[in-house]
Amino acid sequence: MNKQQLTYSIKNKALELGFESIGIAQAGFLEEEAPRLEKWLKNGYHGKMSYMENHFDKRLDPTKLVPGAKSIISLAYNYFPQQKQNSDTYKIAKYAYGKDYHFVLKDKLKELLKFITDNIGEIQARVFTDSAPVLERAWAKRAGLGWEGKHSLIIQKQKGSFFFLAEIILDVELAYDKPFTTDHCGSCTRCIDACPTEAILPDKMLNASRCISYFTIELRDELPVEMRGKFQDWIFGCDICQDVCPWNRFALPHKEEFFNPHPDLLNMTKQDWEEITEDVFREIFRKSAVKRTKYSGLKRNILFLKG
Repeated sequence: MNKQQLTYSIKNKALELGFESIGIAQAGFLEEEAPRLEKWLKNGYHGKMSYMENHFDKRLDPTKLVPGAKSIISLAYNYFPQQKQNSDTYKIAKYAYGKDYHFVLKDKLKELLKFITDNIGEIQARVFTDSAPVLERAWAKRAGLGWEGKHSLIIQKQKGSFFFLAEIILDVELAYDKPFTTDHCGSCTRCIDACPTEAILPDKMLNASRCISYFTIELRDELPVEMRGKFQDWIFGCDICQDVCPWNRFALPHKEEFFNPHPDLLNMTKQDWEEITEDVFREIFRKSAVKRTKYSGLKRNILFLKG
């Protein structure tokens, strides 16, 4: 099997596993991203996420994650839901409606990697989905999956931005896709204008230390008083910048059973959230990404919004 045939078979298998899109880039040092990452850290846009300061070199050079790396397979997996929460309730980000995506995607990535090794034998490779120092969006652009929106997320013309990114880094040469170089945001600033905490900066850089997702998930301290009244009922994550993006009018519901929400979630009222017990929390979010904030963190967020 030559590299064109292998690449073709990998892409077909990825689509068979449910991935929406797949592209492949040649591994190499991310020279253009180095000064951007350095500036982002220097300005303190990572807030108290100190882990972002670690492994600077690994974030820019995939060969430090997989010795001899030659290719980066970038994949997109849809999570846009069929049904959404009631409008007048406390909200969680759509990506967290169902089972934690780390587990769902990791299993699919491992299956795809097994398919590769079954065809060509043992190789040096690792799979990632928001779980290691990998600049996912940079590789997605290089692999031709889409462009970086002003909210810093990858957007695809016919699918919007409600999808997870995942990667396989491997020491196998494959047929590479052309990088995505066209920006289709134009003069639109809806995401910038809609962000209530002014976290989205004009140069496609996100000040994560002002992002609602950062406050409701990452920050372990007390929420800052100056942010009171700005969360617009979000208690875990935030979808504002994606919800207002015109490209997401093309988003279609996912077909992943594991991403379907617990039956009780979509109908929960504000009172239900305010009275949620730890047992109910454990039941509804048993395998959900919401467990990351823990029961105490969720209650903190609800109390902050309640005032």
